[in-house]
Amino acid sequence: MSHVPQIRIPAAYLRGGTSKGVFFRLEDLPASAQVPGAARDRLFQRVIGSPDPFAKQIDGMGGATSSTSKCVILSPSSRPDHDVDYLYGQVSIDTDFVDWSGNCGNLSTGAGAFALHAGYVDPARVPENGVCAVRIWQANINKTIIAHVPVSNGQVQETGDFELDGVTFPAAEIVLEFIDPADEDEGEGGGAMFPTGNLVDDLEVPGVGTLKATMITAGIPTVFVNAADIGYTGTELQPAINEDKAALARLEAIRVAGALRMGLIASPEEALKRQHTPKIVFVAPPQDYVSSGNKPIKAGDIDLNARALSMGKLHHAMMGTASVAIATAASVPGTLVNAAAGGGQRNAVRFGHPSGTLRVGAEVAQVDGQWTVTKAVMSRSARILMEGWVRVPGDIF
Repeated sequence: MSHVPQIRIPAAYLRGGTSKGVFFRLEDLPASAQVPGAARDRLFQRVIGSPDPFAKQIDGMGGATSSTSKCVILSPSSRPDHDVDYLYGQVSIDTDFVDWSGNCGNLSTGAGAFALHAGYVDPARVPENGVCAVRIWQANINKTIIAHVPVSNGQVQETGDFELDGVTFPAAEIVLEFIDPADEDEGEGGGAMFPTGNLVDDLEVPGVGTLKATMITAGIPTVFVNAADIGYTGTELQPAINEDKAALARLEAIRVAGALRMGLIASPEEALKRQHTPKIVFVAPPQDYVSSGNKPIKAGDIDLNARALSMGKLHHAMMGTASVAIATAASVPGTLVNAAAGGGQRNAVRFGHPSGTLRVGAEVAQVDGQWTVTKAVMSRSARILMEGWVRVPGDIF
C-alpha cells in the first residue's frame, strides 16, 4: 500500500456547556470539505474516530459519548445583523453517518466564544472589558442565538466562578438567548411549535403500547412522556438505562413513533440515519435523588425531574437544546412537562437531571390561538481546551 502523509488542519478543541467538540473555521478546511457532502462527512468522521465498531473512538478526537462526538464549522455570517454562521455535525460513534438535522445547544456557547477567538466579530463591537453580544446564525435550523460572552482585556474571559452541574470545574458564565426557538423550517410539522396541533397526544408505539406524549419543536424536536408510564421514577442515572438493552430498544421505539407522528420522517427506516432528532425526554414531579457526582438533590429545590436520551443513550446531564424544549413546554399549561412541574403559568423552570439541576427561562404567549415562544435563556460556560492542528490521513478523500 502506498504511503500517503497526514494532512494538518487548523482546529480548536472546545468544551461548551456539558459537551466537547472540534471547532474549525470554514476557510481552514480542505476545499472539498468546505461544502456539504460526502467529503466533509468523511473528514469529520476521521477527525472524531468514527465509525468505530468498538465504540471507543480511540483513533480520533471523540470521547465515545454523544456529548463528545461533535464537530463545528464557523464562518463569517452570510446573514445581515449576525456575526457568525455556526454549523454543527453530530458524528455517530459506531455507524457510518454524520447527523446535520439539529443544533447542539451546549456547543452554541463554544460557538460564541470561538467566534471571538477566530476574529469573526467586528472589533468595534468587542469591548475591552465587559460583555460582547455575539450574534450567531445557527445554520442547521436557521435560527438566531445570542451568546453574551465576557471579555477581559480584549480577550474572551474563560475562567470564573460560574458552576454548571455536569462540568467539574467552575468557569466564566456565558448567557445564551435562543431567539424564536420554535417554528423550525416548513415541512417539519409545518413550522408549528406543537406539530400535531395538540398539547398532549395518544402516541401508539409498536411493542410498547399507547402513551401520553407532548411533542414540541422548540430548541430541538422533542417527544416528552411521563416517566411513570414507562416504568421509571425520573430519578434514574445513566447505568439504570444504558446497561439495559431492552429499555434502550423501547425508548428508541418511542422516538421513532414520535418522529413519524411529528412528520420528521416518512418511514421508520429513516430514523436510523436521523438519530440526533427528535429527542426523547421523560419527566416526573420533583423527587429527592443523588446526582451522578454524589450531590444530594432535594425535591424542594426543583420544579420537576427530567431525563433525556441522545443518540440512543441516556444523557449524562441535559442537552442545551432539550433544555429549551423543557422550559418552553413547562411554560404552556396543559403539557405533560407543565403538569410534572405542578401546572400553572411560569416563565422559568429548574429541573433535575442526572448530573444536578439547571434553570432555564422561556417567554411564551398565545397568538391567534397558537402557542409561540419568543426566546429561551440559560447560562452555560465554555473554554478552549487545546488549539493548533488536527491531523487526518491524507487518503480519506
